[in-house]
Amino acid sequence: MSEPVRLSRRVAELVGCSRADAESYIEGGWVLVNGVAVESPQHMVSDERVELDPDAVLEAPQPATILFHKPVGIDAISGRTEAAGLVRPETRWADDPSGVCLLQRHFVRLTPLVELDRDASGLMVLTQDGRVWRRLSEDADQIEHEYVVEISGEMAPYGLHRLNNGGLRYQGRELAPCKVSWQNEIRLRFAIKAVRPGQLQDMCAQVGLDVVAIRRLRIGKIPLAKMPVGTWRYLPAGERF
Repeated sequence: MSEPVRLSRRVAELVGCSRADAESYIEGGWVLVNGVAVESPQHMVSDERVELDPDAVLEAPQPATILFHKPVGIDAISGRTEAAGLVRPETRWADDPSGVCLLQRHFVRLTPLVELDRDASGLMVLTQDGRVWRRLSEDADQIEHEYVVEISGEMAPYGLHRLNNGGLRYQGRELAPCKVSWQNEIRLRFAIKAVRPGQLQDMCAQVGLDVVAIRRLRIGKIPLAKMPVGTWRYLPAGERF
């Protein structure tokens, strides 16, 4: 058996590159040890089979931003059952179109953003990227969200006009105009900014409707798309909220 050495040293010898470049390859998820990606340059190897992916590129791994289809009954930010606990390698959407290479480091220090009611489903965001955090935190009230709201009951006269044109109040503040339309006989579509927890239910109640279900379809320019409930995908490089 060969004497154990650091994986970075083995890769440097294998590829004929510097130790620093070898560490970049490893941290980028491009190095396989017995067929399994290893992301730690300090990992010790002896007689294991070490391979470099032929498509490997020398660039530092970028912080990840993950788009998750939150199920009903799961807490988005904090609570008994937090959404972050469902974001695992095995729950990645099989049809994720981002092209981002899955790395174990992408599941460390993920910050959940953009509150969504526990009883609602739909798009939420978790990120390691400070730029995304600032955009979705500091500019939160300027970003439009789209929801589909399933309702029951009969809307009060001029109810749709009231929902669209402001004048309703929630938690002591007057609500700004938004865009509300019928999707079908039992569903309303909201395009709205600065939504607070419980606000959509209260708005509907003020015009005589009960809310059966809420699903968030879009945050800014980023859609939920066809991602199944409980799965996630990466936010591709270059796409912005």
